[in-house]
Amino acid sequence: MVELDAPQLDPVFHALGDRTRRRMLRELADGERTVGQLAEPFEMSLAAASKHIKVLENAGLIRREVRGRVHLCRLDPGPLASIHEWLTFYERFWTDRLGVLDRLLRDADASKPTSRHGDKR
Repeated sequence: MVELDAPQLDPVFHALGDRTRRRMLRELADGERTVGQLAEPFEMSLAAASKHIKVLENAGLIRREVRGRVHLCRLDPGPLASIHEWLTFYERFWTDRLGVLDRLLRDADASKPTSRHGDKR
């Protein structure tokens, strides 16, 4: 069972809470990128991009490798699996609740009186 209050989820949700970082992760899903390549679509400085990358690193979502003066980043999807498990719990919760609601509505609809001609009142 998924530990719903797992403290390791906090930094992942924090990292995913920012649109820029989500877009960076999306770019990394297509393959490794340099810090400059990650910064380019946002027209931000390398320092600003590095701050976002550091948040993603702290959450365990990316790995950075230094090759000479080049910093290469790549996606580490492991923490996303934990988030998926956490979300799946709530998906089942809402699916069950909506299933109950659907049955109640169908039962209520079926118990409504109808006219002789089959028209519902």
